[in-house]
Amino acid sequence: MKNKELILEYLEELFPNPKSELNFNKDYELLIAVMLSAQTTDKRVNMVTKELFSKYPSLEELSKANIEDVKKIIKPVGTFNIKSRNVILIAKSLLDNYNGVVPNNRDYLESLSGVGRKTTNVVLSILYNEPCIAVDTHVSRVSKRLKIAYKNDDVLTIEKKLMKKFNKNELLKLHHQLLLFGRYHCKALNPLCDKCKLKDICRRDVK
Repeated sequence: MKNKELILEYLEELFPNPKSELNFNKDYELLIAVMLSAQTTDKRVNMVTKELFSKYPSLEELSKANIEDVKKIIKPVGTFNIKSRNVILIAKSLLDNYNGVVPNNRDYLESLSGVGRKTTNVVLSILYNEPCIAVDTHVSRVSKRLKIAYKNDDVLTIEKKLMKKFNKNELLKLHHQLLLFGRYHCKALNPLCDKCKLKDICRRDVK
């Protein structure tokens, strides 16, 4: 069996119905949650967004939020001074430019405060089923260990290699599967190598 098929088969076995672990009820809640998730855990983001979106239940209210209140709420996710500003600016921009709707527009999304290519890829993939791969630390590590990418490849290079190796109809699911695999199995420290069916094709020295 070729490496690609082996990878897909095992990820399907582990995560047959993968989905984002970020909680959200509205499109803008996802966008803000993903922005907040930089350099922190989804669990911590879910904790603060529950309080944030409860206190400011509409985009209009969020756009007029007191920044000091937002800082207090999102402090657990780190870099809260910058992120609190981003939350309010994103809310204002969505209202001013798209009537409060998160659009299927990469250029616009990447222009938002605190939103880069990785966040945009996550949002477009989940909201619009666009065949995007968001390369975070987990996806990067797994891609390098499974020899899809070289050790020194940057995130954009890894993204391009993943999109070349896998079909568009595979990418939507693969995006979440690789992330979850890296988060719970192919961990940076103490990976579960003994139980892994991909250990024979793994470059184990990648951290």
